[in-house]
Amino acid sequence: MGSSSPNGSYCFSGLLVCFLLTTTGTYFCERGTALSRMVRSLTAENQALHANETWDLVPRLPHYNVLGNRWVYRVKREPDGSIARFKTRLVAKGFHQRPGIDFGDTYSPVVKPVTVRKVLTLALSHQWSIAHFDVNNAFLQGPLEDEVYMLQPPGFKDPNRPNHVCPLKRAIYGLRQTPRAWYKALSSFLLDFGFTKTISDSSLFVYKQDDALLYFLVYVDDLLLTGNNDQLLASFREALSHRFSLKSLGDVSYFFGY
Repeated sequence: MGSSSPNGSYCFSGLLVCFLLTTTGTYFCERGTALSRMVRSLTAENQALHANETWDLVPRLPHYNVLGNRWVYRVKREPDGSIARFKTRLVAKGFHQRPGIDFGDTYSPVVKPVTVRKVLTLALSHQWSIAHFDVNNAFLQGPLEDEVYMLQPPGFKDPNRPNHVCPLKRAIYGLRQTPRAWYKALSSFLLDFGFTKTISDSSLFVYKQDDALLYFLVYVDDLLLTGNNDQLLASFREALSHRFSLKSLGDVSYFFGY
């Protein structure tokens, strides 16, 4: 569908692009406009990977377990079903990873439904502010503790080093340990800020300062923040936005079905 140009950018051909809707398993096809939006999405994702210093380039050695990868496209929809934007991700073929060699622990907790209900009930009964947002490129934020090698992304090979491979410095989509790496990066920030992880739910973090109280709920990259002190809430949110790129999701109408 595409070819690599001398500068390593991706050149598309053809007017028809089909996007797999992962939520329905059906295909959505458009001409012209869809292709243009897909190219912009692909370019933005590649730029994010490089800006985040996700990998280096090194000569390939025989003993490396080098993973393949592919670009995955999907449509993001608004709550009313209309198309919001096209999303592109570079996904590693993590099913070729070997336990104990290029991945270890993979467990990553998510907030429990009962915890979400209790915190939202508390916030509503006290008329607290509730902030709902997610993290852009969340799975690219966690540093890797394992030695993982990957092929250069399709369409973006370095023309001067086409046979080099990418030792990953940060997690990407598709790796077995990526969700855990993201959770560890986020929880480390929260603990450094002064939050504590609750015993009953390791995805509920609580911050106490005198009479001020904040609750922070984590469902992968979908986040809820509430508390009884708007000034403290705003201060923490600003600190969080300096560490991670946040996207406000407005009023809470949907939090992974809870």
